Amino acid sequence: MASLTDPKVREFLSLGTRTGKVAIVAADGRPLVTPIWFLVDGDTVVFNTGKNTAKGKAFARDRRVALVVDQEEPPYGSVQIQGTVSLSEDPEELLRTATALGGRYMGEDRAEEFGRRNGVPGELVVRLHPTKVIAHFDATG
Repeated sequence: MASLTDPKVREFLSLGTRTGKVAIVAADGRPLVTPIWFLVDGDTVVFNTGKNTAKGKAFARDRRVALVVDQEEPPYGSVQIQGTVSLSEDPEELLRTATALGGRYMGEDRAEEFGRRNGVPGELVVRLHPTKVIAHFDATG
């Protein structure tokens, strides 16, 4: 079993602007998958979401989550992370993570713009604490 401390896993997750796909359970029991922008931050994966979104509400009900990040071209690979989330509304942490996410996905020249737009009250910092990491780096080999 892999872990977030594995350099190959960290490199895979941090390369370019791959999005993560988060699996949650809706209030009525339906499974949902939604894309996210994310960062590897220490021994967690961090992302933001609205407190009143489907994700925000699902995390308030049940802290269990699964995330997959995939490589959509050969040699096709993926990292799946299972774990639990912790939530924060701390304004400084929210602005910091929103700015870092904006920089990764929109470019450093727009990082502050996205930080100010997304690091606002009503948003959450979500930290995924892994309990299991499964990595496949070459599905064609």
